[in-house]
Amino acid sequence: MKKDEIIERLRNDEDYYGEYGDQFLSNSHISKLLKNPMSLYDKTPDNPNFKIGGYFHTAILEPDKLKSFKIIDASTRNTKKYKEISGGELCLLQHEVDGIELMVDKMMANDICRDLIQPDNGSVVYEEPGITNLFGNTWKGKADIINHNEKLVIDLKTTGDIDKFKWSAQKFNYDSQAYIYRNLFNYDMLFVVIDKNTHQIGLYDCSPDFYRTGRDKVEKASEVYDLFYKTENFDHRQHLITKTL
Repeated sequence: MKKDEIIERLRNDEDYYGEYGDQFLSNSHISKLLKNPMSLYDKTPDNPNFKIGGYFHTAILEPDKLKSFKIIDASTRNTKKYKEISGGELCLLQHEVDGIELMVDKMMANDICRDLIQPDNGSVVYEEPGITNLFGNTWKGKADIINHNEKLVIDLKTTGDIDKFKWSAQKFNYDSQAYIYRNLFNYDMLFVVIDKNTHQIGLYDCSPDFYRTGRDKVEKASEVYDLFYKTENFDHRQHLITKTL
């Protein structure tokens, strides 16, 4: 299948996040490959922060899809009402959605953010997939926003403490995301971040060192993937880590 045909198929969320998309590596695999390679294809447990981030993205980029989120008007997820309605599914609470909608309003009321995300000249595309070869493996990614006028790949993030975002960016592998996405889309990366508590907004571009640490992670993750998943007769039980303290 040609690259353009693959990308077109990856526009469908079911294909991107499903079995078809699993043939490609992505930034979400970095942590597992570096910490526990045998868990690579284990389903990642859902959590409220992922749901909140997903609703925030959808409200700004694809508001027509908000109806897919199940929302329950309960004080906590421990209440009888929540447990009965959710049926075991992780759902958003109404007060969480109220908070997310306030964040959306705050971000879109900022002139710089609005011009980056929804410029008047229409020079942006949302949820754009891409694939590229890095270190002998095919990697996929889906950009929140590509702003062709500014020549930027823009990623929306929420954070619990914006003062610690530089630390969070390393912890959650945003550096490897930036490296992968710059290779996917040939534009530099910009993170547009809002604090969930204070609603302070930050714009974070990426330094050469940030891209370098991202590249190092992707290279190491590729080496691990090749060893565990592409090496014939590899016995993972014989693998161990050796370091000097």
